[in-house]
Amino acid sequence: MSKNDHVLRLAVSSLFAFGALAVGESALADAPAMEQCAGVVKAGANDCATSTNACHSHVTSDSNPEAWVYLPKGTCERLAGAHLVKVADPTPAKK
Repeated sequence: MSKNDHVLRLAVSSLFAFGALAVGESALADAPAMEQCAGVVKAGANDCATSTNACHSHVTSDSNPEAWVYLPKGTCERLAGAHLVKVADPTPAKK
């Protein structure tokens, strides 16, 4: 392989890497703002602990008023029986 081939391959791979980073960054920028919505969670589907359990996914009853999930901003207020909460959990649960 000549030196020119090596340089050309490096340049092309750099362009692909740069393009992938640009697409990934714009996808993160388009992510909707999230809010914590309580009162509508199915049993075992909560995103964080409540006063009666110590971990996410451990709530044992449907529509528990303390159990919450992250929803896109503005969704919670449109759900019957739902209410917004502000619990100190800095990162949304990964699914």
